[in-house]
Amino acid sequence: MDYEKIEKNALVRQRALKAVTYALLTLWAVLVLFPFYWMVLTSLKSYGAYNAEWVPKLYTLSPTLENYREAFTAVPLAGYFVNTIIFTVITTAAMLLVTVLAAFAFARLNFRGKNLAFTAFLALMMIPSELVVITNFVTITNLDLRNTFTGLILPSVTSVFYIYLLKENFAQIPDELYYAAKVDGTSDLKYLFKVMIPICRPTIITVTILKVIECWNAYVWPRLITDDESYFLVSNGIQAIRENGFGRDNIPAMMAAVVVISAPLILLFLIFRRKIMAGVSRGGVKG
Repeated sequence: MDYEKIEKNALVRQRALKAVTYALLTLWAVLVLFPFYWMVLTSLKSYGAYNAEWVPKLYTLSPTLENYREAFTAVPLAGYFVNTIIFTVITTAAMLLVTVLAAFAFARLNFRGKNLAFTAFLALMMIPSELVVITNFVTITNLDLRNTFTGLILPSVTSVFYIYLLKENFAQIPDELYYAAKVDGTSDLKYLFKVMIPICRPTIITVTILKVIECWNAYVWPRLITDDESYFLVSNGIQAIRENGFGRDNIPAMMAAVVVISAPLILLFLIFRRKIMAGVSRGGVKG
């Protein structure tokens, strides 16, 4: 009898804890998602309806897509998209090549001063990003690469953090596989592409997606290195949209432009969210 009562009390506590947990998660989800809802809602309101609201409403009875049409016609938003896609694809591809080869060298190859070089490499993470931006700006300017895709791309083709993350993943692969491959006459590059990359694919996919998001959201560097509108990306094109497009007061049109710019990243995360979580969790597990 006592056992049944204890079991029943434990079940009640478990259900109560689960209910509280789901309630808190629901509240957190509402707080996180509300800005996105407000952004989309505002983009669907007409300019007149938005300005007529003394108290902001959480709904609209007459949604319109006019703001989206204006976002593409008042400013060269499509051109910003093309520039951003070019920048993102080339930068991500170059970064993957550099990062994978560097991580493989630190994880598997033996050469004099490897540990010292890797320690010095990690020390670069301690340097404030502002100092790196200044150095890169001076270098790119001296090379006369301002307002070029080369100037936009070059400083972003490597990442100490991504190299460290991949190096730790590569190091988890048993040494016996490498020695067996060498006995069979497999070259280092063939071993990398045939064995290590397939095993660590979740982490590589995660790095790729994170780099795409980083490139898509890049603002400070493109803003510094480009003043020609033909090289603007979607992130720093927002300021041009506000100043030269539909003005500071047309908030619904601005929100429409922000929705269009944000949609690709949101879709990318929703599609690959499981792979991102798998890659990050794998990077944190040793053995």
